[in-house]
Amino acid sequence: MPDSPADEKRQRPAPRRREREAGGRRSNRFLVSYNDDESEIVKAAADRDNQALASWVGRAAMDVAEEIVVPTPVNAKAVVGELIEARKQLKRVGTNYNQIAKVMNSDGEVPDEQMAAVHRALVTAIQRLDSATLQLMRERKERG
Repeated sequence: MPDSPADEKRQRPAPRRREREAGGRRSNRFLVSYNDDESEIVKAAADRDNQALASWVGRAAMDVAEEIVVPTPVNAKAVVGELIEARKQLKRVGTNYNQIAKVMNSDGEVPDEQMAAVHRALVTAIQRLDSATLQLMRERKERG
């Protein structure tokens, strides 16, 4: 026999409320308005985090206000992805440099082509990082 909708509601845990603050009762209230599409997005996010809607909105607002979370526009995600890739590349180059230093410290020789390859990788990674950083700075300047 299929479960009834009432059974499904009983199985789902109740939405969590924000924890009580040491500073006392929250007596300041704000009216937040959303259009239908925005409301559905916010409700889905609160459901996903198993929180009451007002609790989710309050926690999200506090996280942004306290700079725990920094809002990132959707178009900046590509720039952030580029920064992550550049960081990975710089880490790889750093590993190569360490390997070269180890060889050189043990009186070994490092072929010129290996040094040139590491140098090219370093320059490329730095250029990518510079470009992505400048783009991110331009976007932040436009917002702020």
